[in-house]
Amino acid sequence: MKNRVFLIVLDSVGAGSLPDAAAYGDAGSNTIRSLSASDMLHIPNLRSMGYGNIDGLDFLGAVETPIAAYGRMREVSVGKDTTTGHWELAGVISEHPLPTFPDGFPEEIIQEFCRLTGRGVLCNRPYSGTQVIADYGLRHMQTGDLIVYTSADSVFQIAAHEDVVPTEQLYTYCETARKLLIGPYGVGRVIARPFIGTPGNFTRTARRHDYSLEPIGRTVLDTLKAAGKDVLAVGKITDIFAGRGITQTYLSKSNADGMRIAAELQRQPFEGLCFVNLVDFDSVYGHRNDIDGYARALSEFDSWLPQFMKQMLPEDVLVITADHGCDPGYHTTDHTREYVPLFVYGHGIKPESLGTRSSFTDVAASVAAWLQVPYDGAGSSFAADLT
Repeated sequence: MKNRVFLIVLDSVGAGSLPDAAAYGDAGSNTIRSLSASDMLHIPNLRSMGYGNIDGLDFLGAVETPIAAYGRMREVSVGKDTTTGHWELAGVISEHPLPTFPDGFPEEIIQEFCRLTGRGVLCNRPYSGTQVIADYGLRHMQTGDLIVYTSADSVFQIAAHEDVVPTEQLYTYCETARKLLIGPYGVGRVIARPFIGTPGNFTRTARRHDYSLEPIGRTVLDTLKAAGKDVLAVGKITDIFAGRGITQTYLSKSNADGMRIAAELQRQPFEGLCFVNLVDFDSVYGHRNDIDGYARALSEFDSWLPQFMKQMLPEDVLVITADHGCDPGYHTTDHTREYVPLFVYGHGIKPESLGTRSSFTDVAASVAAWLQVPYDGAGSSFAADLT
């Protein structure tokens, strides 16, 4: 029997503020609590897995006999973004924060970027992704200048209308920026943000593409690939790890598309890890403070779960977690420093409490154990405890 692990990251579905949240300006944040106030939240399957049994989440309603192992995890890495969260899930702890640029990027960086691309730059400051194209889209179409902006995260984002800058050309500009942004300017991600439409009706497309730094250490993905295992990446996983440790990439356009791909891969014969990111929770709802939309999206995932679980093979393991928070009911639109939930399900998995794990890296150690690959990275495996 081929061992397979399905690791699904519900991007930004946090489980309550961490003890150090105040240092990040996030005291009191709690993504799932905000969602629980919405009439759109219907998650009976996640609750049956023990969501309300997790420390601090009893407001969701505990169940007497959960069907999965459940718990929460604390992030050790310095930060609260996609890159550090996923790297830590894969076994790499970031001890230093990735640089952010609350006043925009230095003039020398912008000038060099303009020289290399042959285009001017608009904006160059923190901005909402939807608002920036509303405010600068027309001028961009008139001049051909690129819309460059950032956020509270370590990102350099480039927005361009597809009729002005073909998407492949935008990707080339992002590759140029990625090579430029190193050392003290080494942002976690350079992000292509293509959009379409007319002034007053601009819409971002699904052709977003992220260009990440390479992980600062060896990940469990590197270890699995070196051992000859399959590492299937769904959604933006390949982007987050700069392609390292991945054997096959499956890009997705939405949560629904990512779930469809995961279900298709479940029917394929592979041995190793299927690593899935469902980004809509964060990018479509969390950053826009859309509580009802976020709750509806989580409910849609919950409705999808039973069929996926039913189709699991006897040796399969399903792990569901998150990478950080993005509380849509909080006073900002930024990520929030939170615990993340942890669910582990499989025919051979004991449904018991995993408590509060001291680091996301416990997932990496456990994945290696389930796939029977030697692992000497960070983290303590809980695989044996659940067998």
